[in-house]
Amino acid sequence: MRAVFGIVLVAGIALAGGAVMMVKNRIGAYQNALAHERATREQAIPTVNVFVATEPLKYGQRLTEEMVRQVRWPQESLPEGTFQTVETLFPPGRAEDQRVVLREIEPGEAILAVKVTNPGEDAGLTSRLKPGQRAFAIKVDVASGVSGFLRPGDRVEVYWTGDMVNSQGQSTREVTRLIQTNVELIAVDQKAGGVDGTTIARTVTVAAAPVQVAALAQAQSTGRLSLALVGAQEESVSASVIEVDQRKLLGVSEHVAPAQVEKQKVCTIRNRRGAEVVEIPIPCTN
Repeated sequence: MRAVFGIVLVAGIALAGGAVMMVKNRIGAYQNALAHERATREQAIPTVNVFVATEPLKYGQRLTEEMVRQVRWPQESLPEGTFQTVETLFPPGRAEDQRVVLREIEPGEAILAVKVTNPGEDAGLTSRLKPGQRAFAIKVDVASGVSGFLRPGDRVEVYWTGDMVNSQGQSTREVTRLIQTNVELIAVDQKAGGVDGTTIARTVTVAAAPVQVAALAQAQSTGRLSLALVGAQEESVSASVIEVDQRKLLGVSEHVAPAQVEKQKVCTIRNRRGAEVVEIPIPCTN
């Protein structure tokens, strides 16, 4: 009886050991296959380290290391202007030399050079102006300012409404004309960053070339300016002359007086025949 029990015990131990070895081999094979798949995937899609935001970043915030983290980004879809090392994003120096956020950045969005200032640079309006551009303020109200839906970064068209003046300085008619297209807003009132909700602004600041600034200043002093918001998907804006007056608005054509027909001059001579006077037509001469 003891011999049979011993044989059964030995057989059970052998089967258990075989099962353990089979499971171990299966797990090892699975791990090897997983490691091979990961190595193949990394070779197929090269990646690089990129800094992204860990929290919503607003205009004017100073960028710190706690606000960003590094992630692996596919190299073939790498945006232009990314930061890949701590030294490039946070150059060693004083705390005052930190970068400042210029545009809103959402969590997980890559930190780009166009969305932050250079180290130690202020985030004022001067950093929003391209070479050759100037900042110019336009007075608006609830009607001319698109009911408060204007935001920094939007593009607008500028329309002028005023009296047309002839060469003698006399007012002839009131017209509305498109005078500037594709003008970028860089601030609404005193806010150069994102504006939450609708804000009825009193002034908006645009970025324009000096010749555009001169035209806007002249237009603002001689009439009323109105802004029209350009859609985000609008790639090109027509620069053709657009002008509307009251006659064109109402479809009234201008009345033209008929040309007067000059009466033909008739020349005559008079002959007396007794008591009768006879007029005879003759060709007129000068």
